[in-house]
Amino acid sequence: MDRPLLVLSADELDQHRNPRGHPEHHGRLAAALAGIDAADLTAAVDWREPRLVNRAELGLVHSERHIALIEQISAEGGGQIDADTGVAPGSWDTARRSAGAVLDAIDALQAGECEIALAAGRPPGHHATPDRAMGFCLFNNVAIGAASLAQAGERVAIVDWDVHHGNGSQDIFYDNPDVLYVSTHESPQYPGTGKMHETGDGRGVGTTVNLPFPPGTAGDVFRQAFDEIVIPVIERFEPDWLFISAGYDGHRNDPLGGLGLTAADYADLATRLLPLVPAARLIVALEGGYDLDALTTGVGATMSALVGEHYRPEPASGGDIGVATVQAARQLWELG
Repeated sequence: MDRPLLVLSADELDQHRNPRGHPEHHGRLAAALAGIDAADLTAAVDWREPRLVNRAELGLVHSERHIALIEQISAEGGGQIDADTGVAPGSWDTARRSAGAVLDAIDALQAGECEIALAAGRPPGHHATPDRAMGFCLFNNVAIGAASLAQAGERVAIVDWDVHHGNGSQDIFYDNPDVLYVSTHESPQYPGTGKMHETGDGRGVGTTVNLPFPPGTAGDVFRQAFDEIVIPVIERFEPDWLFISAGYDGHRNDPLGGLGLTAADYADLATRLLPLVPAARLIVALEGGYDLDALTTGVGATMSALVGEHYRPEPASGGDIGVATVQAARQLWELG
C-alpha cells in the first residue's frame, strides 16, 4: 500500500434521524463505510472517532443565529427546517461531529499521521449557507475546514462532484480569493444555482467554476471536463490543499439524480486530482448519494484509487452528452 489512509467516522454515534422514507438516512453512512471493506482496504486504514467542533469553529462560516437555531431545535426535541431538512434530538452533536471529521483530517495530515483522509459523516454539508440549513444539510463541513486553512494563510481548492450544486459552499467563498470552488453538477437540478456565468465576486472573481451538465452526462465527458477545465484551473490557482466534496448521487442508479457515472468514473476523477496538491494535502468528505450500492462502490473505488490500488467493480461510462458544456466552459475560461 503506497499511502496510509485515515477514515474519520462514528457510525455508532450517528443520532441524526430523518422521517421514515427520507432519502438521507443512517444507512447511507453504513453503506459508504462498507466501501472500505469492499475495496479490500481495511488493513491499510486507521479508523478514528471525530471530535465535536465548537461554536467558534462553526462560526468560521456560519452566523451565530444559525448555530443557535440548530442547537435549540435539537434540544427541544427536533423539528423541520424546511420540507427536506430536519433536526432530531441527536442532530446537534451528530452534525458537529461530521464537521469535526474534516478538522481532524486536517490535523492528522499536518502531523504526518496519514497521506489521505476520508471524513465520512452525515448529514452532508455543501448546501448549508452561512445562515440557512437546507438540502438535508445543517452545517457546511468542508467549508469549515477550508475556512480554517484559509484563515491560516493556506490556499484551498474544493472540487464538488455531487449531482447537486453546492450553493452553500459557493456562497461562503464567492468573494474569497484564497478558496477555489469547482462544481460539476446536473442542471436543471436542486437547488437551481451553479450557472456557468457564476464565477465569483470582488476579490474572488475567477475563483468559482461551475460546470452544469445536462441529464445523461457520463464519465467520458467528465474526464474531458477535468482534463480540459478543472485541472488547468486548479493548476493556475496553485492550491496548498484540496477537498473533494464527494457526493455519489451522480451515479447512474441514484434515485435523486440523472447523470450516468459509475464507480470507475469516480476512481478516474480522483486519480486526476491527487497530483494537484502536495503530498498529504487531500481530504475526501462525504456529501450526497442515495443508492446504497452506489455509495459502497463509489467510496471504495475513490479511496482505492487515491491509495494506488485498483478496485473497479463496474466499468467506466461513456457518451457525448454534455460535450457542449465543456466547450462553453473552455471558451469562458480561455483554455484553448
